[in-house]
Amino acid sequence: MRKSTAALPPIFTAVVDPLLAFLRMEATSGILLFVAAVAALGWANSPWADTYTALLAREFVVGFGGAQVHFTLAQFVNDGLMSIFFFVVGMEIKRELVVGELNSPAKALLPAAAAAGGMVIPAGIYLLFCAGTEGAKGWAIPMATDIAFCIGCLTLLKGRVPRPLIVFVTALAIFDDMGGILVIALFYGHGLQPLWLLAAGGLLVLLALLNRLHLRSGLVYAVAGALLWYFIHHAGIHATIAGVLLGLMIPARGLRPVREVLEALKVHSEGLVRRTPEESIANEELLRIEEQIEDLEPPLNRFVHALHPWVAFGIMPVFALTNAGLSLSGMSLDSLTHPVLLGSALGLFVGKQLGVFLFTLVALRAGLSSMPGNASFSQLYGVSALTGIGFTVALFIANLAFTAEPALLGQAKIGILLGSLVSGVAGYGLLRVLKPRVAATSPVAGLQA
Repeated sequence: MRKSTAALPPIFTAVVDPLLAFLRMEATSGILLFVAAVAALGWANSPWADTYTALLAREFVVGFGGAQVHFTLAQFVNDGLMSIFFFVVGMEIKRELVVGELNSPAKALLPAAAAAGGMVIPAGIYLLFCAGTEGAKGWAIPMATDIAFCIGCLTLLKGRVPRPLIVFVTALAIFDDMGGILVIALFYGHGLQPLWLLAAGGLLVLLALLNRLHLRSGLVYAVAGALLWYFIHHAGIHATIAGVLLGLMIPARGLRPVREVLEALKVHSEGLVRRTPEESIANEELLRIEEQIEDLEPPLNRFVHALHPWVAFGIMPVFALTNAGLSLSGMSLDSLTHPVLLGSALGLFVGKQLGVFLFTLVALRAGLSSMPGNASFSQLYGVSALTGIGFTVALFIANLAFTAEPALLGQAKIGILLGSLVSGVAGYGLLRVLKPRVAATSPVAGLQA
């Protein structure tokens, strides 16, 4: 019989409820992301395609005199708004490492192995087609998994996949994000500038100190983040990395231990309850309870809660609308055999599923971990296929790799769209026809498996 979450300890529900909310939000975000991508593709191939191109190229100016900054709408989205996206990614990575599914080597081992396979094999397949050509610098395009699309597909399967397997895919995507961030920082910069790099390092030391002091001010972190973005941009590293670094500097634990706060609240509330009806309870005493509860909530949780809806339902769809618009005019069968297109598409569709499945299988056979949720190998292969949906970060890396080569960027975008679409259809179709196999249906058993 299914155990009600209402009967679970408060500490446990504090972990489960955010996870469930995250999965629901990512599912809805994935659907909106798909709609935005289709809209961009339709707009770019409509009679109004010129307006789409003109909108992206529209230039804005901020500042005055000699301190003016010029940027297009596309640059604002890709360099500015995506920094906020990566800030949230950085905070989610830290949360998983500190208090989540990656907070111990035993928990992290299986998704880490799967993510390694899902990065190495796709990059290798891409280079099979593009090594020695001008398209070789796009080797990292098929490495990343789009968690929003992936969770969206899994949610549509309505319980046919064990929840621990969904958690496994989420953790895998976190490691994918780490790998993608590292690749962007190391391989897609434009020449390191030591002085600016030193300035960024000094600011990071200050942020680490603020972390130790458990600073809660969002305004201070926003100002520090803007400065860090500026320093890193001038240091020669892609500026969106500033978002990740800032996210890793946000305190992920409450100001006081949970048990200590609960004990204090217990003593305080029992004293209030023992009062007679004639004895009033002052507002100051209620504020004291509120302040102690605030001590339980880490700044990281507060920032993620505030920003995640804006990222999921605003920034990511806007990014898709800005980057998925690709004119298909002039395409021929010959263009479908372009190395960049084939490397991107097959890297995602073939490389991701093979890399994730085979590396996971090796880890399981070696006894390094157990199968999440007692899932079948067919279910594991189905979710491995879904990891080939590599939309958001894949497009982002393609833009970095081929900024000066619009023709190659177009081929990469077609490959990303094709590879992601086929991966989604194949993974969803396989999981849909498989007989569900869920060993434990209670939230406790699901997350412990």
